[in-house]
Amino acid sequence: MAMNVGSNSGGEPDVMMDINTTPLIDVMLVLIIMLIITIPVQLHSVNLNMPVGKPPPPLKEPVVVTIDIDFDGTVLWNGEAVPNRGVLESRLSQVAAEADQAEVHIRPNKLVEYKSVAAVLASAQHLGVTKLGMVGNEQFVK
Repeated sequence: MAMNVGSNSGGEPDVMMDINTTPLIDVMLVLIIMLIITIPVQLHSVNLNMPVGKPPPPLKEPVVVTIDIDFDGTVLWNGEAVPNRGVLESRLSQVAAEADQAEVHIRPNKLVEYKSVAAVLASAQHLGVTKLGMVGNEQFVK
């Protein structure tokens, strides 16, 4: 408790108007500690119900079309050179028109310019090829 011990010249002692905040701080610290202890541990996980067992084998093997892009930008369709972009787009539109589309594997050379690969990817996307994959990416890892 606080107390004013100063001497006053003959009159009544001055009343101290300050609040003692030490017990208030102690109570607040105890409340904060209790709050921290009672908060449950939050787990940031999403529970998924995954299928159990082995999936059935596919009914038939997928058809795979391999598009190789050579270092000079030459496009090869299953090993056969494609003369121009129009022929490539006509073949890609045939693949996109099928009910069960063939898998298109694009295999660029390590030295090819990006614009050649981007042109093939843009054509495939524009024509609606959905089963598209890049093959041979391990050659780009140093």
